[in-house]
Amino acid sequence: MKLVAKRLDVVEPSPTLAITAKANQLKASGLDVVGFGAGEPDFDTPTHIKEAAKKAMDQGKTKYTPVSGTVSLKDAIIKKLETENGLKYEKNQIIVGTGGKQVLYNFFMATLNSGDEVIIPAPYWVSYADIVRLAEGIPVIVSTDISSGFKITAEQLEKAITPKTKVFIFNSPSNPTGAAYTRSDVEALVKVLEPKDIITVSDDIYEKIIYDGLEFVNPAMISHKMKEKTFVINGVSKAYSMTGWRIGYGAGNAEIVKNMDTMQGQSTSNASSISQAAAEAALSGDQTPVAEMLKAFDKRRKLIVGLLREIPGVECRMPEGAFYAFPYITGVYEMPGFKRLLAEKKESSYSKLFCDVLLDKYNVAAVPGIAFGDDKAIRLSYALGDKDIEKGVARIKQMVEDLQK
Repeated sequence: MKLVAKRLDVVEPSPTLAITAKANQLKASGLDVVGFGAGEPDFDTPTHIKEAAKKAMDQGKTKYTPVSGTVSLKDAIIKKLETENGLKYEKNQIIVGTGGKQVLYNFFMATLNSGDEVIIPAPYWVSYADIVRLAEGIPVIVSTDISSGFKITAEQLEKAITPKTKVFIFNSPSNPTGAAYTRSDVEALVKVLEPKDIITVSDDIYEKIIYDGLEFVNPAMISHKMKEKTFVINGVSKAYSMTGWRIGYGAGNAEIVKNMDTMQGQSTSNASSISQAAAEAALSGDQTPVAEMLKAFDKRRKLIVGLLREIPGVECRMPEGAFYAFPYITGVYEMPGFKRLLAEKKESSYSKLFCDVLLDKYNVAAVPGIAFGDDKAIRLSYALGDKDIEKGVARIKQMVEDLQK
């Protein structure tokens, strides 16, 4: 008798979480490990948000809430979307979940039938394809690369659409590349999508972490017709350094939200009542801490990219958003030392081999690009202090210099 369901045969554990766990284990053993793996800000949650959570507990707001979220948090989300994005929604079009990942999971479980296709631009966030597979959908991967700024073109999108296409995933700024689409980029995609019977999922989780005055734009913001065909997913984890609070939200078609509510009601029920109170304070309260974190991320962005560009065999573009660098290391793959490693280890993924050696011998945790659908690169989160960035990149440089021999 097979104990595990067959649906899990097509799903892998999250590589980012696995690498972060291994790095933390090595740190606990006393090693000086620099962790570029975790996709979370290193800042504490702003004080006014924590105070709102304490107040909620003191007021006895420790009971079940409606499955899809408290009325007051939904009001805060509605106000945020209208004020900041020009998107108007009713309460029955909003759902709150235990993190953006659960909202995304519930969306696909509520919308996909077996064999439905989902277009996913690569490099992509590690969980997109596996969640689609769990919902019995078929991921259709469309590759981009450093030459295109890691952005899917209208021509690529048009070519990928088939009669089975149900959903297109749009993520800007992007995890893992930090790429962000301009308004004209989004308008070109909308021109393809608007006439089609396709739902666009807009993952906006890094919306507020965007640099150089670039305007944030998602497909729903282009036209009313496109808004009606777009499901927006966002949360408080990245912008407000609230990863552990586990609050995400979705906005879109009321029928989809109703069925997501049913899914959630039979799994987790409501998100934490205390976390919902904190999220409400995050969205409605002082936004100064967001600007301060963005300023620090911007400084780190320039630091890490500048240092990476000094390493032989490494090519790194400047990300427009999020807090990730996604350097191409194909030049390293041609080095004599790396070729010897390939012959010795017999690893099919070059980026995984690079990251395994980097952690085991140089005490630096990075995520192999293969986890995001691009084996030519590695992902480095720069959500850590300047000194750690300098130390970690210096170790990467040392590894590359060793591989040149």
